[in-house]
Amino acid sequence: MDITLVLISVFAVFIPALLLPGPDFVAVVRSSMTRGTAAGLWTTLGVSIGLGFYATLSLLGLSALLIEYQWLTWLVRVLGGSYLIYLGIRLLLTKPQAIDVSAEAAGAAGCGRSNPLLFGFLVTLTNPKAIVLFASVFATAVTDSTPLWLMGLMIALVVASALIWYAVVSLFMSSSPVIRRFQHARHWIERAAGVCFVTIGGRVLADARNPVSP
Repeated sequence: MDITLVLISVFAVFIPALLLPGPDFVAVVRSSMTRGTAAGLWTTLGVSIGLGFYATLSLLGLSALLIEYQWLTWLVRVLGGSYLIYLGIRLLLTKPQAIDVSAEAAGAAGCGRSNPLLFGFLVTLTNPKAIVLFASVFATAVTDSTPLWLMGLMIALVVASALIWYAVVSLFMSSSPVIRRFQHARHWIERAAGVCFVTIGGRVLADARNPVSP
């Protein structure tokens, strides 16, 4: 098992997905704009914990299934690769849209808004696409022989990446002028993410034809 190749295959998809503005991005920006940088950073921590939770759930679930039913390796990779290609094509065809930072855009986690840490965690937890994306991303790397320390490293890197990115968002991108500038870059981020998703998804489908080697 080439550890470097495994990490590259996972994070070549996760990092572009992380950069794309979605419910987590909106939650951090809203907390920063309405309640200050400290609240934005607490929301960042909540979002990162939520992403770490989904990463752990996806990794352990995939690992357990593949150990118990090794024939599922092929099915998991085909479904995961197909979903990544589908997401990539959608991103490549997406037209530029404005970033909506309204209260509704931050998700249905209203009960946690008084606590920015809980708010960030609940926004991530109520995004059903998160676990599907993680399962698809980890389908590129996880086999029945993947060691626990490598899975732990991937989870730690997911949390660290989210902490760094959303801390930057909270500190430097929570003002309207900066968001407007970021809007111009968003479309190119979507295009780059789409290319990464299609490329990795295609590789997964190609690899699914061959037996999985430890």
